[in-house]
Amino acid sequence: MEVLKQFTPLVEIYSIDEAFLQFEGFEHYDMEGYAQQIRRRVRKWTGMPVSIGLGPSKALAKVANRVAKKFADRTGGVYIIDSEEKRIKALKWLAIGDVWGIGRRHNKRLVLRGIRTAYDFTQLSDAWVRKEMSVVGLRLKNDLEGKASIPLEMTAAPKKAIATTRSFESLIDDYQELRERISTFATLCAEKLRHQNSRCHAIYVFVRSNPFMPNLPQYRNGTMISLPFATNSSLTLSKSALHGLDMIYKSGISYKKAGVIVMGIVPEDTHQLTLFEYENPKHQALMQRIDYLHKRFGPHKIKIANQDLSRTYKMRQAHLSPRYTTDVRDVIRVR
Repeated sequence: MEVLKQFTPLVEIYSIDEAFLQFEGFEHYDMEGYAQQIRRRVRKWTGMPVSIGLGPSKALAKVANRVAKKFADRTGGVYIIDSEEKRIKALKWLAIGDVWGIGRRHNKRLVLRGIRTAYDFTQLSDAWVRKEMSVVGLRLKNDLEGKASIPLEMTAAPKKAIATTRSFESLIDDYQELRERISTFATLCAEKLRHQNSRCHAIYVFVRSNPFMPNLPQYRNGTMISLPFATNSSLTLSKSALHGLDMIYKSGISYKKAGVIVMGIVPEDTHQLTLFEYENPKHQALMQRIDYLHKRFGPHKIKIANQDLSRTYKMRQAHLSPRYTTDVRDVIRVR
């Protein structure tokens, strides 16, 4: 994605391996040569082969990409829909079930109506598409007709819930150790909230034993705690999460997994104030300073007192594929 942003600043990261790029002011460019340059650089810098489709709208770019990928030997991995003839030919080739945005339910309904290809779909009336597939389906139809109706989404929408959950490397029997994990999970959730400039109104805490060890006592439970005010303070969320843990903890259980989920997320600058209860005003300045220090010196340098100062939680990546071109530790050594 960083390589793609070198060719245009208008990039929508659609998924882990797919993106939409918008080219404004490129009317006099050789777009096929430019796209081949993108392919070569991505391949050289990351080792990943990519296919590129170009069109006057997002839906047609997706169609062009399918053509480029399907007929890579003839297209060289790049295909451009830049004429009405190419558009109609591509839409008549593409099955309706393969159209971007047509799910199984709509596909079944359209096939029963005799719609077999993307071109057949564009021949339907706007009124029928609007009635049966809502305004989203109508935008897709317009996009396939070459009238760009689906804009780029270059900013990710704030999450409605943020979770930090972990399966432990080994079973935990000690209550204090479990408290430390819950406190750390709540702190990570608070950091994610501040990163997207949000606050939360509720926090959910859960614990569970290992269901794959039936010879041990089994237990799972969780509780929701409503907060008196919206917050993204690590101190407040950690305290609330530990209160929730106290409510559901059961002794004599070997715990395998636990987690914290924050919900009721609202923007930080528009959250509802309360009349009788409010957060310590010093928390906001403290959290801003901690985030600044983490950004400058690295994450997890500062922790609250009930966290393990010497422990850092990372994903288990024992079988991670080598990153030959993006991590200096994995560079191949030739003897």
